[in-house]
Amino acid sequence: MGGVSHSSLSPLPSSDRADVVARLRSALLGASFTADGLLDLLGAPAYAALARSETVPALRATRGDTPLETLVRLFLLQQPVPRARVADVLPVEDVLESGWLTPAGEDEVAATVDIRPYGGLDGEDWFIVSDLGCAVGGAGGIGSREEGVVLGVGGASTTLAGITVRTPVDSALDLGTGSGIQALHVAQHATRVTATDLNPRALHMTALTLALSGAPAADLREGSLFEPLHADETYDLIVSNPPFVISPAARLTYRDGGMAGDDLCRTLVQESGNRLNEGGYAQFLANWQHVEGEDWQDRLRSWVPRGCDAWIVQREVQDVTQYAELWLRDAGDHRSDPTEYQALYDAWLDEFEARKVKAVGFGWITLRRTSAAEPSITVEEWPHSVEQPLGETVRAHFDRVDYLRAHDDAGLLAGHFRLVTEVVQEQVGLPGAEDPEHVVLRQHRGMRRATKVDTVGAGFAGVCDGTLSAGRILDAIAQLVGEDPVLLRDRTPAQIRLLVEQGFLEPAE
Repeated sequence: MGGVSHSSLSPLPSSDRADVVARLRSALLGASFTADGLLDLLGAPAYAALARSETVPALRATRGDTPLETLVRLFLLQQPVPRARVADVLPVEDVLESGWLTPAGEDEVAATVDIRPYGGLDGEDWFIVSDLGCAVGGAGGIGSREEGVVLGVGGASTTLAGITVRTPVDSALDLGTGSGIQALHVAQHATRVTATDLNPRALHMTALTLALSGAPAADLREGSLFEPLHADETYDLIVSNPPFVISPAARLTYRDGGMAGDDLCRTLVQESGNRLNEGGYAQFLANWQHVEGEDWQDRLRSWVPRGCDAWIVQREVQDVTQYAELWLRDAGDHRSDPTEYQALYDAWLDEFEARKVKAVGFGWITLRRTSAAEPSITVEEWPHSVEQPLGETVRAHFDRVDYLRAHDDAGLLAGHFRLVTEVVQEQVGLPGAEDPEHVVLRQHRGMRRATKVDTVGAGFAGVCDGTLSAGRILDAIAQLVGEDPVLLRDRTPAQIRLLVEQGFLEPAE
């Protein structure tokens, strides 16, 4: 992949003036320019509208002259503000000199970058720095069609942050860092953070994001995928929200990977295996093609590198017309000349037709490096609601993989289990019927799964509190229902295995 042109993008603030950045951060926090402060000032509707790139409600809510209103109009709404008003809030001379602000008209100043307050997973007061008008991507359009534009926080960014395993690690890699949100998160639990990006402008933004958020600096390296790394470099955690969009042309660096079809995501997944330390995780968001005559799950299984367990979750599928429309709107192409828009739309459909692609899937890919003789690969579709953050749920999934891999049926029957908290039982059947048609166990946390069980499975799960072994519980159930205990022990381990695999039961030991 080649270099990036930034000809008409605004000059960026200096990342070398640590004293200015510290004073700027102090001033922003002092004025309550935080996620909570914004919600209090704007109210929920205007705050939500900002996430959709709609600014009118926020403009109406900031017609006063308080310090917080001044900062919102300056950095979020990108409105020129009288210099005298800004001087009451910020060290105006220093931020002008270091490039955070620029003169605008007579006696006014304007922001050179978007600064967006961002609450971390534990409520930290952070700031994400991105290009003007590009704080949020998505179907509303990003407000710029510049090739090297750097986006701020979007739904994909927060999704990846939420599913990432947050155990303390020595080394972490944020591949394709963008504005630095993932690097900011991993800096909280990694001793050393490396961040890479093809776009040098993105690396500069990441440096600003980390500094303005009070986080340690990262090792920033320019280049595509794993190219900037030394041959022997490995990590305990790799995260990436890559430019995964499957498009006919690599016009926008932040989203178009520059490889054919879903090759970029495949390459990223396949090459990450050799970059992980034993027990290390690699976690990605990705798109993948649904190709005519091919099982999409088999396609994804073929991506998983040797020596890695994998958990791949498809969260959404769009047919090729929906997909093309989404990303044409993202680039603002729907606002272009109708003939030009139609030609672009045709080009997308031509590309898909040539590759026999009928739909595109979106989801999460998590790998874990393992020395197990038979790695576990789980590929599933789960479009239902989940409860973020899911990092602990992801970690627990692989712990259960280890447990099940180490225990045959006899081992399961000798094991002790507990019913996971927040699991409820639902009985489904006709009103007034003596017995339910079936019983459903449902999780109210994490993945929020639901699974059908028979009466034995429901009874077994209900008494699992860690005190009795699975075998002894089944013997008691056999006596209650008048069934042969040997036959019950033979047929139940598969159901126990499924309940453990899906997170309804956890090993008590």
